[in-house]
Amino acid sequence: MNSMNRAGIEMRWGTAAVVAAAAAGAVVLVVGRRASERMVRPGMGPGGVGPESGPVLVQSLAAGRVTFSRRPDSLRPGRWAVEWDDNGHAVVEEVLHSDEQGVTRRLVRADRGTLTPGTEVRFTPRVYLGDPTSALGLAFTDTTAEGELGALPVWLLGGKRGTWVVLVHGPESDRRQVLPVLPVLHRLGLPALAVTYRGDEGAPASPDGYSHFGETEWRDVESAMRLALDHGAGRVILYGWSVGATTVLQTAARSAWAHAISGIVLDSPVLDLPASARRDAARAGFTGVSAELGALAAEGRTGVDLADSSRLAEGADLRVPTLVLHSPDDRIAPIDAVERLAAARHDVVNLQRFPGAEHAALWNSAPDHYTELLRRWLTPLL
Repeated sequence: MNSMNRAGIEMRWGTAAVVAAAAAGAVVLVVGRRASERMVRPGMGPGGVGPESGPVLVQSLAAGRVTFSRRPDSLRPGRWAVEWDDNGHAVVEEVLHSDEQGVTRRLVRADRGTLTPGTEVRFTPRVYLGDPTSALGLAFTDTTAEGELGALPVWLLGGKRGTWVVLVHGPESDRRQVLPVLPVLHRLGLPALAVTYRGDEGAPASPDGYSHFGETEWRDVESAMRLALDHGAGRVILYGWSVGATTVLQTAARSAWAHAISGIVLDSPVLDLPASARRDAARAGFTGVSAELGALAAEGRTGVDLADSSRLAEGADLRVPTLVLHSPDDRIAPIDAVERLAAARHDVVNLQRFPGAEHAALWNSAPDHYTELLRRWLTPLL
């Protein structure tokens, strides 16, 4: 083979290698982008409203009870809603009986639609629908906080105390996520603000359309803090779920009004963002290398500062009593990071575990226990 032919072959092989490498790179980018989509889009991830089940069949009904097909979802302890097509919604509580044929639970109420044998339902944490008045009979005012991107809708509930509670929902959810804790706040006389932030319905969109895991959203929580202080609050307790809890930690670390914070409550906080990104990608069907690519893509697309997130997870900026509520069985936010935080800052952190509970559905798993823990922890801060 002459030198000219060899050179031609080498050039073709080189070109083919470049094309193959480019194609492989494009595949990596596409897979990573798809695997990260739930994490970076406001309202999509990771798991802010807790688990929603697959279809469970209603087998039979009797006075105050309903029997479902036996599934892990129908056996979940605590208080849950079941939803079905045609906008149906009902609430069930403890398991009364279970065997291989089915699971019978107490039927608390049917809010919408009619349950009938043969109906396929989904278990969901959304026990309460509507607003504080329609769901709980609590008076509130619809108002807005002025954020840097525009007006942010807020539910304002009054109270006699000088300490206010600012409530920050997680992703895949909205302000309705805070409804279960409003009755205990009301009984304690604590005014409350249920906030929205960029990307929520009715709130300004994030400029790039992405969620930033609290690194930009904290400014919207700060706006709600300013609203509370402008309306007479002397101190503020920040309370967040899932990535909303991460946002609370960002607010406590960065806000110019952090001196007004007297307590923090974190429900299912996301403290290890790469691990949660991998787990959330797995929920969407991506595993192994694909899940790793999703975690890297989420970081790259949003520009999240993992070093700063690590500082938050270490509790370096915690200065006030902090109640952390978490499940050892959380499938989104590993409890390891939470336990490290509790060990490192045992001077201010009170960790309470909810074994068997799902991410951001701790109240559902044990409503009375959750409420009593919260009442006892809040009382000294009044």
